[in-house]
Amino acid sequence: MSTPFYVSPQQAMADRAEYARKGIARGRSVVVLQYTDGVVFVAENPSRALHKVSEIYDRIAFAAVGKYNEFENLRIGGVRYADLRGYTYDRDDVTARGLANVYAQTLGNIFSSAGEKPYEVELIVAEVGAGPENDQIYRLPHDGSIVDEHGSVAVGGNADQISAYLDQRHRDGMTLSEALKLAVESLTRDNNGGERTLTAEQLEVAVLDRTRPQQRKFKRLLGRQLSRLLEGASGASAADEPDEPEGPAEGAEGSESPEE
Repeated sequence: MSTPFYVSPQQAMADRAEYARKGIARGRSVVVLQYTDGVVFVAENPSRALHKVSEIYDRIAFAAVGKYNEFENLRIGGVRYADLRGYTYDRDDVTARGLANVYAQTLGNIFSSAGEKPYEVELIVAEVGAGPENDQIYRLPHDGSIVDEHGSVAVGGNADQISAYLDQRHRDGMTLSEALKLAVESLTRDNNGGERTLTAEQLEVAVLDRTRPQQRKFKRLLGRQLSRLLEGASGASAADEPDEPEGPAEGAEGSESPEE
């Protein structure tokens, strides 16, 4: 009888982490920034049907990069968790921190399981509060750890380079137009220090806007409103114009679909 091939637990976990990181890095980046009236999500994504950014609950949104089927399942699970908790207890009991803990347990169990491959996903869960100091942004890597972020965060693609760019230029009290233009500038930078051009049609943009009078604070920015904000129209905000119709599907985009 032959002796089974032995791999140390440390090496096995390192290999799983490297596998997941490579899958995540193949996707295009998502950037999340705080601005004076809430939180803005910006992703390079020409698809109008396969979303990287989605609403979870009244004041909570979700963004992800990686494999479509994997983080779409996580998104659906998050919506179900939020609906059940809000119905069973109270809508105010549904929080980004609670949702992040649920996602962390799921990702951690999958990552440490020897029976299945790790998920090639990285998530962001954000909640808009009554004021900028009450906003919450959590980043969840593939291994299920939770990172409490402030101001700005980037995942996928050249996330380290983009994050460094944002850290140097993001500031408190930015308008939506200023935050949006900074996010686009960070996404257009490549590894060689050059810059690309991204148009409104190549971007997926959404906000959690605390100034919206309705209970649901999530809104997608599309068409003319997005173009006006990118051009820096004076006084433009997410609440200036009525909502435009969204695409037919509330999904996510991954490395098996138009993301790559």
